[in-house]
Amino acid sequence: MSARLLSIPAVAAALDVDRRTVYRFIAAGELPVVDLRTGPGRSRVRIPAAGLEEFITSRSVAVSRPRR
Repeated sequence: MSARLLSIPAVAAALDVDRRTVYRFIAAGELPVVDLRTGPGRSRVRIPAAGLEEFITSRSVAVSRPRR
């Protein structure tokens, strides 16, 4: 299995938002995470690239054209 994992700063840059916003999306369950914790200290999370793509797709909206 070859899942590409993205860091929080990379996801924030891709979405053009602050890192805190990415953490809010995670807390709300809108972005999936992989926790790479190696001990009792701080966790190290990554976002699967496929999860980011799904998030973007779910947030996409169609723009309606004005009638003439």
